[in-house]
Amino acid sequence: MKIFITGSNGMLGSEICEQLIKTDLAIFASGRGENRLSQGEVNNNYSYINLDITDEEAVKEEIRKIAPNYIIQCAAMTQVDDCETNKRECLRINVDGTKNILTIAEELNCRFIYISTDFVFDGNDGPYTESNEPKPINFYGESKLLAEELVMQSEVPWTIVRTVLLYGKTDKINRSNFIYWVRDNLQNGKQIKVVNDQIRTPTFIPDLATGIISIMEKLAVGIYHISGEEVMTPYYLALKVADLLMLNKELIVPVDSTTFSQPGKRPLKTGFIIEKAQKHLGFTPTPIDAALSQIFI
Repeated sequence: MKIFITGSNGMLGSEICEQLIKTDLAIFASGRGENRLSQGEVNNNYSYINLDITDEEAVKEEIRKIAPNYIIQCAAMTQVDDCETNKRECLRINVDGTKNILTIAEELNCRFIYISTDFVFDGNDGPYTESNEPKPINFYGESKLLAEELVMQSEVPWTIVRTVLLYGKTDKINRSNFIYWVRDNLQNGKQIKVVNDQIRTPTFIPDLATGIISIMEKLAVGIYHISGEEVMTPYYLALKVADLLMLNKELIVPVDSTTFSQPGKRPLKTGFIIEKAQKHLGFTPTPIDAALSQIFI
């Protein structure tokens, strides 16, 4: 079986590639620029393509040559404030880019997995199940919902995977995420302000990748919420990082969302109820304390 993955230079895409490389599947990864996985991390069943998903003709040409059985669409513009201030580019990448990939997926009749976000919800009454109605309050969430609608209207067997606040080990691809930001600032003795009025269910990146692979193995279709199970604020997660690494918690200052002036409004209470993924996929999230230990120790 042949798998085509977009956004393979990102946190999630690279982890999916790393897990799939260990199988006998043919992995075709794509991203913008050079491949961030080192030669030591890949083998003969892995190929990388420099591809801009907004280039419709290039997308069709490259994917048509591969003729994959599955496409996993991870590529996206994900910085909330950038999406808010550059809406045209956000639509070009998140909506038009997804449409380009869906078009060739329909032509080849291959299965399609789309990675979405908790930010399709307004945050008034989370954690959310798959049956809750999306109501985004920022343009990033709007763009992801528009792409979801394209996926649901398509003529391919599709799966939408929504997730929440990703964290994990990202040193290999030279990317950062929230827990590294916390660690680095505390190690340098810098005070940080962390919101304590936003509720999330943080997602360990290897867990999410494993859940997506389970979707492929079980040929699951529909919408799945895949995240951690523990409900907490970013402030509480920051405290966990400090405790594990024995860093100064006094440098972590709890604040509410009004402290920051940000172009993109953040939903206050999201997070997911993951019973469907647990039941249908056998999904079991790693407890946060154990996940942080894997990352830092």
